[in-house]
Amino acid sequence: MCSKSIVFDPKDMEKPLIKIPLKECMKISQWDGELATKITPKNNVVAVDCKQYVEMLAGNVLAPYSFVAEKHSFLFLLNYAHVADCLPQICQLHRAATLPAAEQNSMIAAIVYSRQNRVSFDTLWLEDLYEKVILETQGSKITPLVVNPGRILLTSSRLYFQPYNNVESYPVLKIRLPDIKRIVQRRFLLRQVGLEIYCESNSQVTHLYLSLKSEAERDALYQGLLDQPSVHLENTEQEMMTLQWQNGVLSNYDYLLYLNSMADRTFSDLTQYPVFPWVIQDYSSLKLNLDDSKSYRDLSKPIGALNEVRLARLKERCEEMSPPKFLYGSHYSAPGFVLFYLVRKYPHYMLCLQNGRFDHPDRMFNSVPDVWKNVMTNMSDFKEVIPAFYDTEGVGDFLVNTYGINFGYRHDGTKNGDVQLPPWATGPQDFVKKLRDALESDHVSNMLHHWIDLIFGYKQTGSEAKKADNLFYYLCYEGAVDLDSIHDLNQRHALEVQIMEFGQIPKQIFTLPHPQRRTGIPALMPTGGDGSAASSEMDERSTLQERVHSVSCFPVWHSFSTLKNIAPFQTHKEAVTAVAVAGNKQFVVSVGQDSLLKMYSISEKRQVRSVTLSSMALSSCIIMPDDKSLIIGSWDNNIILYNMEFGREMDSVRGHEDAVSCLAWGNKNQILVSGSWDCSVRVWQGMAEGRRIKPSSSLIAQFDHDAHISCLSVTR
Repeated sequence: MCSKSIVFDPKDMEKPLIKIPLKECMKISQWDGELATKITPKNNVVAVDCKQYVEMLAGNVLAPYSFVAEKHSFLFLLNYAHVADCLPQICQLHRAATLPAAEQNSMIAAIVYSRQNRVSFDTLWLEDLYEKVILETQGSKITPLVVNPGRILLTSSRLYFQPYNNVESYPVLKIRLPDIKRIVQRRFLLRQVGLEIYCESNSQVTHLYLSLKSEAERDALYQGLLDQPSVHLENTEQEMMTLQWQNGVLSNYDYLLYLNSMADRTFSDLTQYPVFPWVIQDYSSLKLNLDDSKSYRDLSKPIGALNEVRLARLKERCEEMSPPKFLYGSHYSAPGFVLFYLVRKYPHYMLCLQNGRFDHPDRMFNSVPDVWKNVMTNMSDFKEVIPAFYDTEGVGDFLVNTYGINFGYRHDGTKNGDVQLPPWATGPQDFVKKLRDALESDHVSNMLHHWIDLIFGYKQTGSEAKKADNLFYYLCYEGAVDLDSIHDLNQRHALEVQIMEFGQIPKQIFTLPHPQRRTGIPALMPTGGDGSAASSEMDERSTLQERVHSVSCFPVWHSFSTLKNIAPFQTHKEAVTAVAVAGNKQFVVSVGQDSLLKMYSISEKRQVRSVTLSSMALSSCIIMPDDKSLIIGSWDNNIILYNMEFGREMDSVRGHEDAVSCLAWGNKNQILVSGSWDCSVRVWQGMAEGRRIKPSSSLIAQFDHDAHISCLSVTR
């Protein structure tokens, strides 16, 4: 029973699903035929007489729905439910279907509201008798093209989602709070009401996207989750990610995925699907030359501004408009465009979006060169691409008609099958790999910040957007319309559909020009006090002679006779407990019993930083291989992560039950080892590139002494 139809899903996979639109029903009643009393259970049959019905998935084959325009009578024997309970509700919805559209939507909304308000969370589904209920609220689970309403319950140990209907494969979805690793506040239909939850890969539920009634209810659930002591999130600083991308630690592909996530773009919502740029403009050559700048699209301009002739015509049209004016009448990312690319991989989504039909064969995604030509010349086509174009793990499966679906024939008689690729691609895998190589090339790296400014940055809105020829229809922008203030259900529904189908500008992340990526940087070889850089290079040598020769590349200490004092620094008020030299030999760091961290420039021969990090003595320090992060041990039992580039403490964790006395770092296997006065040695992982320590998952071993630990060292 749906709001506008009755659906029958047979157990026999070969038989079609039957969908009967309520507006096509002539009569719905309890069957009173001769056999009604002889069938078990007795008098429990619903009779439906209709003028038209729909058959779906006949023979378990994905194909356009079959609309059967003939009178037909269906008899449904209910195995579990009672006709007396179901029939009044079905008849009520049938009456709504006979009304004009506006009144029909109002009546359905009233029926749904009344039904949902009578349902509360069934506490019999709680896993633990001792769970404490923190809050209960209404919300919806969001998946592509489906908004499924239900009850959300947060307890002291789990998050539950109980759908109002029983069509899901589970009656109640359960997430253990310790399994939650990331929570992101999202925008849904241009309103701040979404919450996306990511869990550990071994969790029963790895991902959940929720939409709540209002921003206040969303924020209450978000804060309620954060307040639970068993929730330990993995947080990443935005500026840290940008710095990693700038310095070549993070790929262009991964950084764009990160920015999309920050801008509320998610794979769970087709209305806000991650957007990626076209980077190549040569789809006709036999060989793609990635060293030729002419092969690349100009990333400093939006798609609509790449063709000067078309742009002039668009500007002329814009000038003649009455406010609000816009340049582009369609968006660069919308559900229809996403499924345009993904129809071969997710055909059922396209059938759902387009009322059981595929698009006309000539309008489908048939050829990459043709699509590029269209977005360059068509007055209403400005779409960018999706991550699948650059995802080497997906190996281009969206380009192949894997299911063998009959998409029809084009005007020239050609059957629609796999997507036609450029001459320079030998197949889908090769096509995606070459595009990924182009995305990670120096040329794109040098220009990508301009595209980020257009899509996620300061050229997204306002006067800068106008200067950059980056103006879209006003309903694409957050804040353009306040849906909560619209009380007319039909007007609100119409706006929601328009927002959903037309496309949405991503949330603005940057208000200043995005920094450019540094290209041409040689790969950094981490060097540290344990000599791991030397060892990693020497380990690659195969013969004894080569190993002996390689030693001459590194200083060999025979005696102290040649040592000389370069510069003294007498700045600590109490004893110095540890020192470390940066891998680039530019600075020295020291910590002492006065709780101070000090940094000295070797070239300038002076102190450049002094910071108090604890109320107690600092015992040890390690400079990370990136020369930007410090790990410091303290007598207050904590291990501190300090970022020298930003000059601030990034994280602190209780590492031991007594003072941390010493630290050691293993470059090759990226482990941190800590010693303490509690007589234990602990081994940690997951600290590479300054990531934060999570005691629950980072601690991998502990070894015990019978006395305080005074010194540590890690072999290569």
